[in-house]
Amino acid sequence: MKAVIFAAGEGKRLLPLTLECPKPLVFVLGKPLIQHIWEALPDTIDEVVIVVGYKSGMMRDFLKDEFMGKCVTYVEQKEPLGTAHALKICRPHLENEKKFLLMYADDLHGASAIKQCTEHESALLVHFVDDPRRFGVVVTNEDGTIKNIEEKPEHPKSNLAVTGVYVLTPKIFEYESTHAQNGEYFLTGMIEGYIRHNPMLVIESDFWIPIAYPYDIVHAEEILLGLPHADE
Repeated sequence: MKAVIFAAGEGKRLLPLTLECPKPLVFVLGKPLIQHIWEALPDTIDEVVIVVGYKSGMMRDFLKDEFMGKCVTYVEQKEPLGTAHALKICRPHLENEKKFLLMYADDLHGASAIKQCTEHESALLVHFVDDPRRFGVVVTNEDGTIKNIEEKPEHPKSNLAVTGVYVLTPKIFEYESTHAQNGEYFLTGMIEGYIRHNPMLVIESDFWIPIAYPYDIVHAEEILLGLPHADE
């Protein structure tokens, strides 16, 4: 099974840490973020298609053609045209697959939840958060599939936040994204079309740490070390 990892962005919110290296190579507790992500991938993933852009040469130098026993295929996103575009340029590597895993090179995840996702034809990993207003928010049907996803709602209908981990089939390429901002097209529109015709199971994760700002790294390291947090 293949995994797709989006790793092309400049990581502007993580400045100044991303001045000299791409975000996936920023260190968290002694090793690059991308290595943490790699270690959470199930054994069933034998190839990773990684979308690179900003300082892509550093990513290639680090991962090479194989990293931690998994083959690496690079897809270059030459312009910042959004996540929908990033997925579409991966299509030649995915259209003959039964299903594939999709995730971002931004966050720390628990391995068991990702593995659980890959056991289904279509699945989305979510996490319960106290204030979901800055995330995509999922409302579920009674059978545990997605009813709808609201992007950063002011009045969320649930506390289940989208973590950016999906299992999809190549049918996703039948749908277009209509969500555009500053010339970028986002995956949300494609997902909305996909779930109307392809039931997607919601899997709740017990471990998710989004990494957006430098203070998120400090917070993540505290969690990984089992240290108390200032907000507790």
